[in-house]
Amino acid sequence: MKNMYKLGMLAAAVVLAACGGSSGGGDVQLGGGTVVNPPAPGPAWLNHGRDAQHTAQGGNVPAQSLSRLVWRADVDLQPERRDNFLASGHYGSPLITGRNTVLMPVKVAAEGKFRIEARDGATGALKWQSDTDYVPLAKTYSYNIGATPAGRVYFPGSGGKLYYRDGVDDTPGAVQTIVFYGADVYAANKAALDASLVINTPITTDKDGNVYFGYASSSESGGLVRIDSAGRAIWITAAAATGDAQVTKVANSAAPALSPDGKTVYAVMSSFVSNGSRGAAYMVALDSTTLTVRNKIQLRDPATGANAVIGASSTATPMVAPDGDVYFGVLGGVSIGWLLHYNADLTQSKIPGGFGWDMTPSLVPASAVGGYTGSSSYLLAVKYNSYEDGQHRMAVLDPNATQPHRFDPAVTVMKEVITVLSPTKEDPSGPTLHEWCINTGAFDPNTKSLFINNSDGYLYRWDLSSNKLSERFNLNTGYYQSYTPTALGPDGKVYAINNAVLMVVGK
Repeated sequence: MKNMYKLGMLAAAVVLAACGGSSGGGDVQLGGGTVVNPPAPGPAWLNHGRDAQHTAQGGNVPAQSLSRLVWRADVDLQPERRDNFLASGHYGSPLITGRNTVLMPVKVAAEGKFRIEARDGATGALKWQSDTDYVPLAKTYSYNIGATPAGRVYFPGSGGKLYYRDGVDDTPGAVQTIVFYGADVYAANKAALDASLVINTPITTDKDGNVYFGYASSSESGGLVRIDSAGRAIWITAAAATGDAQVTKVANSAAPALSPDGKTVYAVMSSFVSNGSRGAAYMVALDSTTLTVRNKIQLRDPATGANAVIGASSTATPMVAPDGDVYFGVLGGVSIGWLLHYNADLTQSKIPGGFGWDMTPSLVPASAVGGYTGSSSYLLAVKYNSYEDGQHRMAVLDPNATQPHRFDPAVTVMKEVITVLSPTKEDPSGPTLHEWCINTGAFDPNTKSLFINNSDGYLYRWDLSSNKLSERFNLNTGYYQSYTPTALGPDGKVYAINNAVLMVVGK
């Protein structure tokens, strides 16, 4: 009741503001060719990084060849472009149900209003759409949705509201609303809450239909929310979860992550940074049913011991591996950041990766990587951009083996098992390569391939068994798209976002 009371008092603490905006139009565009693949039951992609652990692993259907553009659709009807750079380019992951319905968050107005589109995964045909009143507190937030195995999709609204629809594959039910702190509180303070309270992370769903997300507030501490499938909500503020009054929210765009057994939920909680100082940030482990805090650990720069920094525009998300270890990318150090690494109960800092920032690692079975002779059962596929020398790479790292950092040999980091350079120079006369433009890559265990975007305008298949970029598909002429996720459909189609457009590629 204390938290609900505080939220109800927001009307006295903020400047009132009305929500506004309008929806726009955007038609699907079919790619070349006449082949249409029928919907095929298969593994679903229901979260950022597919599952509640955000491992970005595909299922039992092999990824299709990158032969043609099957269909495409806008994810931003009013993108903000500056020269050759897409300034409004942090877009949420498409979700694909087991019956091959694609659920897309679409930005429809410059100030950040959104709608949800449901499209047929085989053809791109629009099945239905739902407008929202969501407006972020900052343009740097990515708008992300979550779906459940039972055919329900959740999507954020204004004032911390959560909308949902059932029956997403067929004729969907009416839009329903859940206000985690109470519909009566929201109704009494609508303008104030719309202006000051916002869901600021992707929505994470578990196999039982429970939902987890973070919220931020311009006037008080944000926190973490759990809503069960019956609509019952509990929450905890970031300050209460960390025991640090300066910690104000779950980090922007950092999805909560669940342990493999579903009993623990992990969230990254951060403070605002002011006057050039680095505020404290924590990884917190909570009971996934009660949100009782189990443990916490402060995020530190492995080289200096100083507070690690979480960028305001970062979309890094915790990833939980099958052994329970937790990974999270942060700013700080050389080459812009580290991949921090902890054991399951957050009592031990383990070997970090040599790059972090705006990235979620993809889980790779060790058996998928050709020539690997180490002892780890899984490896991590990561973006490994190098801003010191412009030699941008992708890397597969061994979380249990070490080497000196490329640019700071005094620091020990995860061993590079294989790496692959970006294949294209930004300028033919210069040394700098195009960047790998992903915040997570989609891994297909059937073909031992990772699917990744590059700022040269191509989608690549990286064959980890041979360490070759074995296929590529031209998405555009080369555009500096901000980091976005790739995904795999239940029929093996590959989904990639570039230049504010969702591209669906297959055979």
